Amino acid sequence: MTVPVLVSETFVSLQGEGSLAGMPSWFVRLSGCNLRCRWCDTPYASWSPEGEKRTVESLVEEAAGSGVRHAVVTGGEPLIFPQCASLCARLREAGLHVTIETAGTLEGAGEKGGEPAKCDLLSLSPKLRNSTPANDPRDPLGVWTERHEARRLNPDALRALLDRAPDAQCKFVVTGEADLAEIDAILAEINRGRERLKPSQVFLMPEGTIVPSPERVAWVVRLCLARGWRYAHRLHIELFGDTKGT
Repeated sequence: MTVPVLVSETFVSLQGEGSLAGMPSWFVRLSGCNLRCRWCDTPYASWSPEGEKRTVESLVEEAAGSGVRHAVVTGGEPLIFPQCASLCARLREAGLHVTIETAGTLEGAGEKGGEPAKCDLLSLSPKLRNSTPANDPRDPLGVWTERHEARRLNPDALRALLDRAPDAQCKFVVTGEADLAEIDAILAEINRGRERLKPSQVFLMPEGTIVPSPERVAWVVRLCLARGWRYAHRLHIELFGDTKGT
């Protein structure tokens, strides 16, 4: 039996983002993160981690009995937990398609230095400068601002994760057209040496926890059309709002 892991929530819902949007899925949100995004929409798994300790065995049993065939392992940052590797392995053994949602700052080693976490779909979300919590009241001394900025990008980890992923997508949370140069630089680092991400695997997602206005969407759509990227619709926000368990 593996060491229990802190779990913020589990639930069945429709996948809200990316290439599997609309897919009925079982979600497990591991509670804890090595970053502190200023706009984080799950602060209960990052800024103030909360939840209960669960064993991998109990989580797999729940997922297998959920009635759906897709599982999403998310956070927080699931790859900070060594148990993530065994959780993903056991979910796949149970016949579920597994997506890992990660910022891509770590390679996700298993317990006791074992095999890294493996999945069917790697869903990367590299953090841009717009995520750094400068002047955030939750970080009055700027400790997390410094840590976040130092940790938010790890090109070596991004390449390593992609090199072992059978399928992948890359989502960028954007706040304005000024983000474009940084996105281009990150993609150039990811694709250094060989193409790891095609344009059709890159998603742009307007920042926010409400359905964006047409004005906030228009420039994102324009960039997607120009670059061959994909617009990331937040289906769960439209259907359920910014609430837990969705």
